[in-house]
Formats: sequence, structure tokens, C-alpha cells
Amino acid sequence: MNYSIEVSGNQVNVMLSDKIYAHDAGIIRDELMKKIEQGATEIRMDLSDVLYIDSSGLGVLITVHKRTKAINGRLVLTGVGGIVAELIKRTRLDKVLTIE
Repeated sequence: MNYSIEVSGNQVNVMLSDKIYAHDAGIIRDELMKKIEQGATEIRMDLSDVLYIDSSGLGVLITVHKRTKAINGRLVLTGVGGIVAELIKRTRLDKVLTIE
């Protein structure tokens, strides 16, 4: 997995690429939890270059969504397509998460 994180005020933009497995998910979760603790309220995650995401990666999406919602913020997913979109729909996370 490759990723970059940019912070602009209270917004965090995350660009992810390649495949996201358990080890990668832990790294992203920890980074985003730090940003939220530092005052970020909106997390925008670009998944357009993600080829695959496992259950740990989906768990991070849920964790970040719950954490931002608890502080009246939000998680927004962009560029969701292919197998990632299929997995999100199969797990019904598309009913819970904001996808643009």
C-alpha cells in the first residue's frame, strides 16, 4: 500500500493506492486517529487507486466513520470503484458511509 496524507485546517485528505491488508490498515487507522485527536473533523479518503481492501481495511473505514461522527465530523470516500465498490456494497457499508 502507498498513501499520502495532507492536512488543510480541519480537513484531512488521504490518497491510498494498491492493496490494503491488515498491516496497512493499522497504519492508516493510527495516522487518522492522531489527526482526529489534533482537531481534524473531516476526513476525505480517495480510493480511486485502491485495487483491493480486506476486512481490516473495511474495519478502518467503520472506525474512522464512527470517530468523526462522534465529534460532529464526517468521513467521505471518493473514487470508489471496482472490487472496492463491490466489497462495500456486499457488506452494506454503502448504506452507512458517505460516498461521492
